[in-house]
Amino acid sequence: MSEHSALTDEERAIYEWQLWVAGFGGEGQVRLKNATVLVTRVGGVGGMVAMHLAAAGVGRLILAHAGDLRPSDLNRQLLMSHAGLGKSRVEQAADRLRAFNPRVEVVAVAENISDANADRLVRDADLIASCAPLFEERLRLNRAAIACAKPLVDAAMYEMEAQLTCVLPGQGPCLACLYPTPPADWNRRFPVLGAVAGTVGSLAAVEVIKILAGFGEPLIGKMLICDLSAMTFRKIEMRRDPGCRVCGHS
Repeated sequence: MSEHSALTDEERAIYEWQLWVAGFGGEGQVRLKNATVLVTRVGGVGGMVAMHLAAAGVGRLILAHAGDLRPSDLNRQLLMSHAGLGKSRVEQAADRLRAFNPRVEVVAVAENISDANADRLVRDADLIASCAPLFEERLRLNRAAIACAKPLVDAAMYEMEAQLTCVLPGQGPCLACLYPTPPADWNRRFPVLGAVAGTVGSLAAVEVIKILAGFGEPLIGKMLICDLSAMTFRKIEMRRDPGCRVCGHS
């Protein structure tokens, strides 16, 4: 995290109600203020993560997302607008967050995660919120997070289902313990209800805040699985693979 910076009177007034949360308080708020979070991407899931982190007062957000806004994005990407069709998604998201909370520094990176940029972007953050729809991107972020010893919150959804887990290097399994390789039959385009993406994005933001502020019990070594068609929620244990090519040496 960046050099310690105390809360101003204005910030105490803005975040007053969350300062009352047991175990969080002023110390937790200072930790958020001095933290940098990388959010990739900022669509239906990641956009909700970024919005809640900006609202909570995370000091610096790095948003990574390539491409321009398409009509089919608008059912779930709530940081965008109809007026922005054909324009950069990440720049729209950054502008929206800056207007929403001008105390937050927002860095827009018009790139998706790749071998060329993952390590650089991860090194610049204190925590990574992984919200990409592609397993290749999620697993590349996982490798970079383990290599740089940075915590990672991984959020994903499909149709009416969602899953969420946290990776803390050296303290439990990583994403590659569960998915050593990307599923061969995974399709980039799949059914998405915006409210489902927003739900897992909100839950992921809670996990990010818990880890940064140092309170609560993050989903380390556990995966939350949600079936929103029946409103069922369950946690499963994730076992670390001693032979994992990513975290087995840690």
